[in-house]
Amino acid sequence: MIGTLINPADSAERRAEKLLTIAEALMRRVEQATDDSGAAYAQFQRAALLEDQVRERTHDLGRALDLLNESNARLADAMREAETARQNLSNAIETVQEGFALFDREDRLVMCNSRFAMHLPDVHAQLRPGLAFADYVAAVGRSPHLSLPEGEGGPGWAQGRMRRHKDRHVIFNVRLGGDHWVQVSEHRTADGGTVILQTDVTDIILSERHERGKLLDDQARVIRATLDHINQGVGIFDAEARLVGWNQRLGSLLSLPMGRLRIGASFENLFSRFVSEMQAEAGMTLQELAGWVIATDSRQPLEFAVRRGEDLILDVFAQGMPDGGFVLSFTDVTAERAALEALSRANETLEARVMERTLELEDALAHAERANASRSRFVAAASHDLLQPLSAAKLFISSISGEGLEPGAQVALEKTQNALLSVEGILDALLDISKLESGKAAVSVGAVQLGRVLRTLSEEFAPVAAAKGLGLVVIPCSVVVESDPAYLRRILQNLIGNAIRYTATGRVLVGARRRAGVVRLEVWDTGPGIPEEAQNDIFKEFHRLNARASASEGMGLGLAIVERACALLGHPLGLWSEVGRGTCFMVQVPSSQTGDGLCVPVEVPGRHDGRMMDSNKIAFLVENDAELRRALGLLLEKWGMTVLEAASGEEALALIEEIGILPDIFLVDQQLGEGISGVEFLTRIHAAHGPVPSRLITANRGWDVRAAALSAGIEVLHKPIDPRALEAVMSQL
Repeated sequence: MIGTLINPADSAERRAEKLLTIAEALMRRVEQATDDSGAAYAQFQRAALLEDQVRERTHDLGRALDLLNESNARLADAMREAETARQNLSNAIETVQEGFALFDREDRLVMCNSRFAMHLPDVHAQLRPGLAFADYVAAVGRSPHLSLPEGEGGPGWAQGRMRRHKDRHVIFNVRLGGDHWVQVSEHRTADGGTVILQTDVTDIILSERHERGKLLDDQARVIRATLDHINQGVGIFDAEARLVGWNQRLGSLLSLPMGRLRIGASFENLFSRFVSEMQAEAGMTLQELAGWVIATDSRQPLEFAVRRGEDLILDVFAQGMPDGGFVLSFTDVTAERAALEALSRANETLEARVMERTLELEDALAHAERANASRSRFVAAASHDLLQPLSAAKLFISSISGEGLEPGAQVALEKTQNALLSVEGILDALLDISKLESGKAAVSVGAVQLGRVLRTLSEEFAPVAAAKGLGLVVIPCSVVVESDPAYLRRILQNLIGNAIRYTATGRVLVGARRRAGVVRLEVWDTGPGIPEEAQNDIFKEFHRLNARASASEGMGLGLAIVERACALLGHPLGLWSEVGRGTCFMVQVPSSQTGDGLCVPVEVPGRHDGRMMDSNKIAFLVENDAELRRALGLLLEKWGMTVLEAASGEEALALIEEIGILPDIFLVDQQLGEGISGVEFLTRIHAAHGPVPSRLITANRGWDVRAAALSAGIEVLHKPIDPRALEAVMSQL
């Protein structure tokens, strides 16, 4: 009941006043009671006790109310402070000159100021807390106030904008209607949110246009227009690494703020973010680029690639300028790299086919190499094995000539000798053409005394020309030329031999004409001439212009050898011919500046001067071929010499040591089987006994054997051995 008397909303004083009234009422009732049993007193006591409890509860209630009032006051103060802070933040954001917007980590709009999207009123009207970033971008893309480049639509712009939203920092310019320009700067916050600033850069761009219009002349305007329309970002710096020119593509590719791209901006300040946000690919570092900028002298062009984020790849080219400045260009090669990767994947399917074809070609090459090796082995075998029996046959025939043979037998013997000479000439030609075609021909170009070559050729061909009733005129010459002596002699030998062979009447003229730095060798004849349509065919193998010529006179290889030898030596070959008047072959050889030339080793059939050989002389014949050794022995014995024979160098050395007598003359074959060679044998003899008359016999006409013999001071006699040449050599020795 007392609860109905006390109102909790009353103040403490009011409640105390009510309680006091109640207490007085109770006291009066007690005094009026006539209960003699003391019930009234008991009620009084209970009332007093109740009053104490009420008073205590009233006190606790008052204290609780005080605490509640204090908490409410503090909460009200906190609410006022929070509202004040929010209002201050809103006021602060509103005072920012740029448009400001904050999106949370879920890409939902938290707040923005009134300047955000102010140039896009249709978009500005949709800005409400909770707006999704993608919806905001889509609304911008649809806005009629957005001015896009020709060919680019709103959806495409929105897709590109969402791709750039993935980067932590994005800066780009947007053109709006009325020639307004806004620079958009987007940055990530620590909690994953996004802050977007929109700066009106219209004045900067218009000012820049104005300044460029005043400072640039017509040529500079053309250059600037060119830079602005190329797909590369270009920055031009002076000798102090200060920016003096650029295009808009540069800022777009590098996400540089518009305020940074200004005349006089330093390279260091301009590219500080570039260095920190981009990663150079292998082979170059951005720190090296900074060092290259500092090194103003001896700048070499730089070319490398950098990656910006995960998707953008830029090719960077740095080029110094004569005034100490430099130019940097950046090219977006992301699409090209992607295309190359796609092409690489496509090419993988072709690798198996390429490998298969490569293996087939390798097999074909191996077959060709084996064929060439077989051909080389055949040439080597022919140069020795075929010439061995030919030499033996010639020597056997020479050993029986002039021994009282019947006239018929003597004629047959002479024909046999002529046939062997023809075989020798044909075999020499075949060996020469085989070496030249196989590429195994070795040349040693040096100074050659042309006069000696011409003199020996004149002595060789004079009897042949006289036998046909022709005049052979070789004009003396003292010039020294640069050529291989053996091949030069072979070229002239074939040309002179051909001229004599195909000239019926008249003469053959051989001479040299000097020109500036070169000597032109000419071989003239008065033969039938060569028709123009046949002049290319005469250099083919086995081609003879005069089909009536006997096979004993050649197989049509002479001019083929001449052409290939000239090509090998680099000597131009020329031809002039007129039917009915004659022909001239010309070989152009460079003249030598070294003075004396080499004496060309030649083998001209000698003429015995009639002096008898000394029968007391001992000739030592070292030859591993038994038939050739026997033929040489018979011929030497016929000439009155004592002959010692050995099949190898080791056997010959043992025989000399056994008999204790040094022979007077040595004839030694180069190839003596598996033992020491002829050059090694004669080198040992010279080392033990000093210079001894000797000749090295060989079928190898290569420069390696000639060089080895020349270095050892040994003269060479080539197979097949001509008996007259051998007789002359023995008489000389």
